Amino acid sequence: MRRAKITIIGAGNVGATCAHWCAAAELGDIVLLDIPMTQDMPRGKALDLMQASPIVGFDSKIIGTNDYADSANSDVIVVTAGIPRKPGMSRDDLLATNAKIVTSVAENIKATSPNAVVIVVSNPLDAMVQQMWKVTGFDSSKVLGQAGVLDTARYRTFLAMELGVSVEDVSALLMGGHGDTMVPMPSCTSVGGIPVTQLIPAARLEEIVDRTRKGGAEIVSLLKTGSAYYAPAAACAQMVEAIVRDKKRLIPVAALCNREYGVGGYYVGVPVVLGSRGVEKIIELQLTATEKAAFQSSVDAVKSLVATMDSLLA
Repeated sequence: MRRAKITIIGAGNVGATCAHWCAAAELGDIVLLDIPMTQDMPRGKALDLMQASPIVGFDSKIIGTNDYADSANSDVIVVTAGIPRKPGMSRDDLLATNAKIVTSVAENIKATSPNAVVIVVSNPLDAMVQQMWKVTGFDSSKVLGQAGVLDTARYRTFLAMELGVSVEDVSALLMGGHGDTMVPMPSCTSVGGIPVTQLIPAARLEEIVDRTRKGGAEIVSLLKTGSAYYAPAAACAQMVEAIVRDKKRLIPVAALCNREYGVGGYYVGVPVVLGSRGVEKIIELQLTATEKAAFQSSVDAVKSLVATMDSLLA
């Protein structure tokens, strides 16, 4: 049986660690691609990872390259390309720079892997996945963003730490944009089947939600010279697995919502069924009045972000 072909664009910490998780799980053969300016770096990382295969015991083939031709006819593509925000750089500077990078990546994907499912990780996430979809012209089900899996994992981690229980027993959901406007869903959060609202007082739960919103920034402040990559990469690998193994996972991703939730054609975090065809179904929940208001506020922030990006690229 043919192995899936997985291309990871951007061989930095997130991309290389995603390749590590995918290889260890034998999800397919992997192409680790980065821009020519990085020269032999992706080849070095790919070779290093391949040399781990006899120890860990996986048979995935891994190559590193600067050439999109090597990624041709990929089944799944994970896009981590982009720059982090640097001191003195405005939010608009970051938005404009990464939008141009994602535009170039999208053009190359369209030319070399027209049937791929594309997972965008680049930030600002909600705008970058919108731009990827716009430039590739792919069916919206084949273009999605990774944020909800990561945000929910952070939320579940903090809840498990608070209660002193296994993370395996925590089930949770967050929706909306990635970052400060993400929307917690207490009505969809439970621990061992027990509603979280019966286990954690409302005020303390809000503190945990706030820590989740700032989860990435907290890690940046601790690392000093970088940003999170283990958990973001693991989240990408979970999504890749759902696609290449047609797992039909019900997980939150950034998906294009038209009539759903009344969004009107923007990518926002919502629960979906993720399988071999990409986003196979968007799950529409009955939101409480509070949840609905918070979600709308998050959607408005995404719309503003996309409008700013479009004006900067015009």
